[in-house]
Amino acid sequence: MATSADVHAEYAARAAELRARRVQDARAVDRLGNLRLIVFVSAGLLVARWATATAHQGLWIAAATAASALFVGLVRASGAARRRLQHVDDLAALMDEAQARVARAWDRLPVREWGAAPSDHAYAIDLDLFGEGSLVQLMPPMSRAPGRSTLYAWLVAPAAPVVIAERQRAVAELRVARAFREDLAVAATRIGVEPKALDALAQWAAGSPWFTERGWLTALTFAIPIATVALIAAQATGATPHAYWLLPAVAAWILTNRCSARLRDLFAPVVGRTQMLRRYAAMARLVDEHPFDAALLASLRDRLRSPMPAHAAMRRLTALADSTELRLSPMLYYAVQTLTLWDFHVARAIERWQRRSGARVAELMAALGEIEALAALGTLSYDNPDWVFPALAPVGEAAIAAEALGHPLLADRACVRNDVTVGPAGTMLVVTGSNMAGKSTLLRSLGLNLVLSQAGSVVCARRFRHPPALLFTSMRVQDSLQRGVSYFMAELERLKLVVDAADAVRPGGDRVFVYLLDEILHGTNSAERTVAARHVLRHLAGTGAIGAVSTHDLQLVDDAELAAISRHVHFREEFSRVNGSASMTFDYVLRPGKATSSNALKLLEIVGLKGSGD
Repeated sequence: MATSADVHAEYAARAAELRARRVQDARAVDRLGNLRLIVFVSAGLLVARWATATAHQGLWIAAATAASALFVGLVRASGAARRRLQHVDDLAALMDEAQARVARAWDRLPVREWGAAPSDHAYAIDLDLFGEGSLVQLMPPMSRAPGRSTLYAWLVAPAAPVVIAERQRAVAELRVARAFREDLAVAATRIGVEPKALDALAQWAAGSPWFTERGWLTALTFAIPIATVALIAAQATGATPHAYWLLPAVAAWILTNRCSARLRDLFAPVVGRTQMLRRYAAMARLVDEHPFDAALLASLRDRLRSPMPAHAAMRRLTALADSTELRLSPMLYYAVQTLTLWDFHVARAIERWQRRSGARVAELMAALGEIEALAALGTLSYDNPDWVFPALAPVGEAAIAAEALGHPLLADRACVRNDVTVGPAGTMLVVTGSNMAGKSTLLRSLGLNLVLSQAGSVVCARRFRHPPALLFTSMRVQDSLQRGVSYFMAELERLKLVVDAADAVRPGGDRVFVYLLDEILHGTNSAERTVAARHVLRHLAGTGAIGAVSTHDLQLVDDAELAAISRHVHFREEFSRVNGSASMTFDYVLRPGKATSSNALKLLEIVGLKGSGD
């Protein structure tokens, strides 16, 4: 089986190959540019020679025409070469980022905008789903919308078992579809549209027509330009000595001003968005042209095809968006608008597009978002070849069983894996050990892998089996000066959220409640902490929930009332002294039973805070 080191080496080799290709492509672009300049000058000289020639004019015309045609061909070839060069640059940047992902080199990974999870979310903040050093930084580049917004929704809420199974099959297929995933990521790289802006675009696209429903307006937008051009021709030919064409020209601008607000509202969602629309079209075309076997992927592709290919509809909208940008050249715009009432014809074309394709935009974007999310999970699987797809157990099997479970955010060289079991119903795993020994990391490993599993992803384990779960955590509690809430009160509020959620789970429901509590109630004195913690844990066990709890409180660990519903595991440390200098090491290996030591005083000595008289 390939390792993450193999994947990292592959990405590095491909980055080097792409940069070597870039040198060649850049030379090709330069050659085409130079040749284009030569042909342009030659065409100009041939046109000048034709204009001054007294003989063989047909030959000079043919030569000038051929040179002009060659120039046009070179312009197109140069544009294609520049696009190829840009694609190579984008792929090389993608390879660099992929290396950083595999190595967990967080300082080299971009922190993209995903949106912040609510402070009272069940687990997002505690498990580092978003932000710097988070799970989403292990994902490839995705569009802000619909890609990241779709995957965000998958990570913050568990999917149904049947949906998880469908996604797993799709992710497995996309894992090996490397070229498709990379081209999709490149197309999505520069789409920075916000979810709200995309929703506004979909709402606009599904809007009701205004211009095309007013026959009189359509008649005017044809009659006025015809009259203007006819009267200009009449004056030019001497049929009339007066500039009567000014009358329809003035009428054109009166009509334009009267409808300016309508035109502005119609054009606003697409003005300046041609690059964005072009990339959405490229993404849709990639999906349309790729052969999929997984049922979910084939279904999403079919949604992008019917009744007409989404990429064709998006290209048409891109062309219309280009047409609205005539306004960016004021002198040309005023002339064209006066002669043709250009804006009105573009408006009618946009409304025709809305009638044919507008109502499908929201559905098309949703399908694209799902494919992007599945491709991102496929990349996660590819980057971590030893991760596996979890197995879903029935709800009656209220237990999480993991072999070689690791923390997804740790690099392979730093990730120590452990076998862990949580359950059955009404029981808890109690994790003890010294400071920094690995208790919190173990809880986050359980939680983060559970989140990945219920999104349809692979997980960092050799084997991972669990029932459909409703996960709640209490780990990163903070006081609040603004709310006047102490640390202990913040802990209580968070635990109340967990307990209320557990109480709301119906007996015999479709999900098992899972809780992860890190250093429960350590914001108060030991006597009160023990009493309060016992009460909370007994209550959670009474709901039939399963969970894991870390603690330093040996009194809590020794409590007889909790012994029957607890299974104990611990981490330990090694303390040594060399030449009078103290040091401590951890192996992060989970062991059965309770911890028998603590390291607070030893840590004081290591950092120099313990005096000789202590």
